Amino acid sequence: MNVHTQTKLDQMVRRARRNTLGDLLERTKDRYPTKKAITYNDRELTYEQLDNLVNQTAHAFIEAGMKKGDMISVLSKNSLDFVIVNFALARIGAVMIPINYMLTVDDLQYILEHANVTGLIASEEFAHSLDKAAGNLAIEYRYLMDITENNKKELASWNMLSEVRDGRPIEIIEADIDDDDLAHVLYTSGTESKPKGVMLTHKSIISEYMSTIIDAKIETDDVVIHALPLYHSAQLHVFLGPSVYVGSSGVILGSATPEAILKTIEKKKVTSLFCPPTVWIGLLRHPDFGKFDLSSLRKGYYGAAIMPREVIKELSERLPNMRLWNCYGQTEVAPLVTVLGPEDQLRKLGSAGKAILNCQTKIVDENDQEVAEGEIGEIVHRTPHAMKGYLHNPEKTAEAFRNGWFHSGDLGVKDEDGYITIVDRKKDMINTGGVNVSSREVEETIYQLDGVSEVAVIGVPDAYWIEAITAIIVPKDGKTLTKEEVLDYCRKNLSKFKIPKYIAIANELPKNPSGKILKRSLREQYEDIATQ
Repeated sequence: MNVHTQTKLDQMVRRARRNTLGDLLERTKDRYPTKKAITYNDRELTYEQLDNLVNQTAHAFIEAGMKKGDMISVLSKNSLDFVIVNFALARIGAVMIPINYMLTVDDLQYILEHANVTGLIASEEFAHSLDKAAGNLAIEYRYLMDITENNKKELASWNMLSEVRDGRPIEIIEADIDDDDLAHVLYTSGTESKPKGVMLTHKSIISEYMSTIIDAKIETDDVVIHALPLYHSAQLHVFLGPSVYVGSSGVILGSATPEAILKTIEKKKVTSLFCPPTVWIGLLRHPDFGKFDLSSLRKGYYGAAIMPREVIKELSERLPNMRLWNCYGQTEVAPLVTVLGPEDQLRKLGSAGKAILNCQTKIVDENDQEVAEGEIGEIVHRTPHAMKGYLHNPEKTAEAFRNGWFHSGDLGVKDEDGYITIVDRKKDMINTGGVNVSSREVEETIYQLDGVSEVAVIGVPDAYWIEAITAIIVPKDGKTLTKEEVLDYCRKNLSKFKIPKYIAIANELPKNPSGKILKRSLREQYEDIATQ
């Protein structure tokens, strides 16, 4: 066999064995062509209709000159077109960069320049910001997901996505893509000032989908709300992707307001809902919570932040037909790595569970040696979910993957049954008077005080204590809490060195769109509390 024949054979074999995000949707369409795939603003698409729109969009991109490896940023709130674009870019081998829509123009500019972005896809409300951020960059493609007549002239340089794909072929595009080619780059901020680009391949993402389907029990008959931002890996890769993989039906919401979620559960007979703890708390505190028919809801998922024990108990009491899963992970591992199942929610209260199907997880000391049961250390992973590295940042990649393990930056402890409990982020440990205190432990205690809706505990600069433990508390509606009440409770329930030195009562806590409490913002806001 000559070289040319062997190369052609290799290509045919590789194509037959390939498993990419684009292939995933095609297979689901073949299995369930007439099944409801996605509902958005009362528009419903079957899997065949969704697949056709994806192919038409992919053809429009190819005809415009878009090619494999192009970096394409997507800036939009949740929408039908977000889902279509996700799979269309995957079909042609372009790399999607979903962007946090709350970023400033300067932050957007950094990402566009750092990733060498050549294409912009946005909803109308964010197009002007992207134009400013792009500046003089060589942006070849600009597509709008929606537009009003008033803005057509102002955004004349942008193409309307619905118009360019109209009339295009519905046949699938055969692009030369490998499983380990880049599919997504997601920018995540750590303690550094500049965000890092997490490079996820088709293989990483689909390996994570398979683990999620098994351990989080994602099933074909699920009706799933996609309410949290799809630019975030939790909603995109733990719920949207796996639900499409198995052929579930999804309902997309533009925002995660408690009222919209509650109404949608009742109207669409939703069976599955993911929310971070702050949103679950918002649902429970909604004045009309008890008036909605939530009987269809049988699966509840939480993650992205630590769920207070008292809230888990309240959910179990007020939604007795719903089983709960705790999902733990981070963007760099696509993102799921451990799950705590329904049977363990109360038995292992506060735990993040065990490593899921395709993950090996352990806890190590500063020298990367595994620690004994009950000892605190850093959580590390080996898994095909893991990112390929940080874009254009080999130093940070090497640091994250030292000794052949991905280092999460989270501190945890493993019990005698192998269950992992997250103690804190390394950066959220408070060194007060030379002693380390977990902010989570203090938060868990304060959450048990009657009248507390939310609490965040941080360390603030202090001349004597180095860092002073500070608790910021949001009372429940109709409840009044004083600082002295909180301190009295802490004195009775915490060791002396863990008692907050400062208490602040607030109307709300700052959060990002995925529901995480922004402790960095709180540290900035209260950095002078010790001197006031």
